[in-house]
Amino acid sequence: MKQGLFTTILIVVTFAVSFAFYTWMGTTPEESRFHDIHKGGLVVIVLIALILMVIAYIVERLIALNKAAGKGNIPEFVKELKQDVDSGSIDQAIAKCDDHQSSVAAVMRAVFQRYQNLGLQNISDREKRISEMEKAVEEATTMEMPLLEKNLVAISTIASISTMVGLFGTTLGMITAFNALATSGAPDAVQLSRGISEALVNTALGILGGIMGIVTYNVFTNKVDRFTYMIDEAAFYIIQTLGSSKSE
Repeated sequence: MKQGLFTTILIVVTFAVSFAFYTWMGTTPEESRFHDIHKGGLVVIVLIALILMVIAYIVERLIALNKAAGKGNIPEFVKELKQDVDSGSIDQAIAKCDDHQSSVAAVMRAVFQRYQNLGLQNISDREKRISEMEKAVEEATTMEMPLLEKNLVAISTIASISTMVGLFGTTLGMITAFNALATSGAPDAVQLSRGISEALVNTALGILGGIMGIVTYNVFTNKVDRFTYMIDEAAFYIIQTLGSSKSE
């Protein structure tokens, strides 16, 4: 599914679910926590939708990064590739890359294919071979990084937006509260409490959405950095071995 279509569907679905949930909360008993959240006003719909978006992106990233990790332990996989290289079984190493189905495997496969092409071209200069294989790593990594970093910008944006929307709801609630105080005579206690409640509910939901977005972004960014590190280490390890071997 294209990213634009996925985002559009996600926005429509989360807002629909959020509106339905907001409506349901209005039917709950007044002493319930859900009814208290409903008092936050229509801004609550936006905040709940943003929280649902973060949850959806968390699920999507967990699935995608788990797929990028491939099948089996990556260090052990790289050691097996090293053994294949030492024995001259490049085709077998490529087959293992296809079977592992990880981001590291995709980059290693590109290295092995470039190595075989260099052999067909009878390029025996070690520096030239290493340089070409390093280019293969850069090209393959460039293809893999968008898949690893997908939706991270969206999560970061939601974290910022959620805080701002919460602040907006807080401001509306305080306006209601101060309007209650501005009446002549005794302040309208009902309107005053309603305004304060609206402000606090929006503040809480805005902070919750912001925390979820920031923590999620940092966790997944760290995972992507680890993938990048493993790709660089594996590529250096294999390239040095291939560069020292004789091309066929």
